[in-house]
Amino acid sequence: MTTSTSATTADRRLGLPTLTGRLQYFVATSIDGFLAADDHGLDWLLQFDFAEFQPRYDAFRTNIGALVMGARTYEFIVAQGIDAWTYGATPCWVMTHGEHPVPDGADVTFVEDDAASVFRAATAAAGDLDVWLVGGGDVAAQFARTGLIDDLVVTIVPVLLGSGKRLHPDVSVLEPMHLVDTHRFASGAIELRYEVHPQRAS
Repeated sequence: MTTSTSATTADRRLGLPTLTGRLQYFVATSIDGFLAADDHGLDWLLQFDFAEFQPRYDAFRTNIGALVMGARTYEFIVAQGIDAWTYGATPCWVMTHGEHPVPDGADVTFVEDDAASVFRAATAAAGDLDVWLVGGGDVAAQFARTGLIDDLVVTIVPVLLGSGKRLHPDVSVLEPMHLVDTHRFASGAIELRYEVHPQRAS
C-alpha cells in the first residue's frame, strides 16, 4: 500500500504530530477467522505453497519501517531457526513480560508498555514508512481497542479450524471498513485490504 502524507486517525487521537506511516495489521486466517489452532499451531497454514504469496508479501514489505508483535508470535518465529528471522535490522517491538533470545543482527526491543506507547515508538522509528502489526490476535486486539489500526490486510485461506486463536478476540469494530483491494490466489486463498481508518487530509 502506498504511504500517504495525510495524518492518520490514530495520530489525532494520540495528539501526535502528523505522521506519514500507517499501522497495518497484515495477517492470514482460516475461513472461520482463526490465526492459529488451539495449541498455537500453524500446520493448517504451512501446508500451502508460499511461493504464490511471495510477490504480494515482498511488495508489502518494501514499505515497512518497523514491526510490532506479541511474545508468542516472536517465540514461534525464533523457534524455527536462525533463517526464520527474515526482517533483518528492521526495528521490532515485542510486547512481553520477559526477555527472549535475539537473532544475530536483529533490532528487537522487549516492552511491557501499552499499545499507545508502543505505537509512538514504532511509528517514530519507521519514519515515512509503515508499521507492520505482525500479531498475534491478543496484541492486535489491544491496538484495535484504542483505534490505532489503520489498515487490515487479511489473507483468508480455504480451511476451517472450528476453534483456535481469533483474529480479534473480544473486539468489535462496528463502523464499516472501506475495502480498497482484493486478490485471489490459485490455491483459493483471498487477500482483502481494508482501511479501518481512511486516510484524511491534515
